[in-house]
This record gives sequence, structure tokens and C-alpha cells, in this order.
Amino acid sequence: MSGRRILILDGHPDPDPGRFCHALSAAYAQGAAEAGHIVHRVNLCELEFPFLATRADWEEGTPCPAVLDLQQELIWAEHVAIFYPLWLAAMPARLKSLFEQVFRPAFAFGGKTVGPGAGRLKGRSARIIVTMGMPGFIYRTVFFAHSLKALKGGVLALIGFGPIRDTVFGGIESRRDHERLLKRVSAMGARAL
Repeated sequence: MSGRRILILDGHPDPDPGRFCHALSAAYAQGAAEAGHIVHRVNLCELEFPFLATRADWEEGTPCPAVLDLQQELIWAEHVAIFYPLWLAAMPARLKSLFEQVFRPAFAFGGKTVGPGAGRLKGRSARIIVTMGMPGFIYRTVFFAHSLKALKGGVLALIGFGPIRDTVFGGIESRRDHERLLKRVSAMGARAL
């Protein structure tokens, strides 16, 4: 298998290097690079961009340089890996704000009608890895993984991504098997899954 072009988006807004999402995204990148894939990384905590406040800006506004750069990375990528912590049962607001900025209709749908299957990022696969304090099975069975489902179906699938795989690591603060999780994620990166 020839190397794939992989974009890794570390969606933890905290620049503290001790955050486990940062370690997971680094492990994925290392596994992918060692397997011969071409890896680009984007760290949410390093990006400068404003929040959107109006529909008019979302539909017709000019994205800032950081957003334009990420849009070009998405066009370049064949596979995207997204990492984020679960905060208040959802992705951090800053990550959602980035997705709102990046996936404006003009970019995500190329000026076409917004609708399932009309997105311009067809042919790209994705892996979403979410960390959380609660047990993962509680997130999936009691909360129905609603924020993860929204990202998968309401954003990525809508603009053409598929297949979209996900991994949930629950109880992250109390787990003692971080090294095992890092090896598992590194193996995912090596397989570009």
C-alpha cells in the first residue's frame, strides 16, 4: 500500500502539553509517518480565528488566513483524523467554531446546493477519537453519543466523507493504561484508519 496523505486535527483547545489528546494525536502521527504516510498536523490551540455571529458572515464572509489554510489542508488530505475531549457532552466550543468557519457553504459545497452527498470533499475517509471523563459505554448508551453522531452525520458525511470511523476513550483521567491506548492509536495511524 502506498502512503496516504493524512491530516491530523488535534482539537484540544488547551495548549498544555500534558493533555492526553495531544499525546494521542502525536502517537497517531508517529504511527502514520513510520508506515510511510505523509502527515500534516494542525493544532487547534495554535490557531487564531474569530467566532461567527451572523448567517451572512457564514454564507458570504471572507475566512481568515488560518481558516483558509485549513481548507487547503482538507483539499490536500485523503484521510483526516480528528481528536477532541468531550466537554459538557459535546466537543469544545472552540472546535465547533472552527468547523463553522471551515465548512462554510462556498467551501464545503463549492457553491452548489447544500444537501447530503453534494459536498466537495468526497472520497476522504475520517477517524474521530474522543476522550472523556465518563465511561465510554455510558456516553454511547445513555447519551447516545449525540455530539459524535452530529459530527459524523451532520458535518462530515454531509460534505462527502466516508467511511467515518470513531473511537471513544472513556474514564481517561482514572485509566492506568495510557501506554496501551497510545500504541493502539499509533497502530490506527499506521493503517490510516
